[in-house]
Amino acid sequence: MNSTISKQNIRFSLDPNNGAPIYRQIIQQVEYAILSGRLRPGDRLPTIRSLAIELKTNPNTIARAYGEMEIRGILITQVGSGTYISDKKPVPEADERDRKIREVLGRFIQEMRDLGVEKEGLIKLIEGTQGGTK
Repeated sequence: MNSTISKQNIRFSLDPNNGAPIYRQIIQQVEYAILSGRLRPGDRLPTIRSLAIELKTNPNTIARAYGEMEIRGILITQVGSGTYISDKKPVPEADERDRKIREVLGRFIQEMRDLGVEKEGLIKLIEGTQGGTK
């Protein structure tokens, strides 16, 4: 069961079968939104309580994610005002980035197999030439 929420310029999509803890998924999604420009310095994130309710998860999980991002300098919390994106750009961990690339690539390769695309055809498609199906 996936939980999804869209707030301003970020769409949280949590997958308990992902293998990554929920708090880690939240961190990754905020980082990707910042790196892609969907979230910019000064943008306000949902409150811990509202996000926990909408994602149907424990508020401590959201607090852990926000806390870790604040320690990294990605977020700034202003008591009574909210939690905001800071000027500091996140640096994705190499291992996490590689894992994400392998995950996306694995899904792509499986979809191509399901469509009957052989390895040689897939290479041709990636290189931008015609052909590729059985």
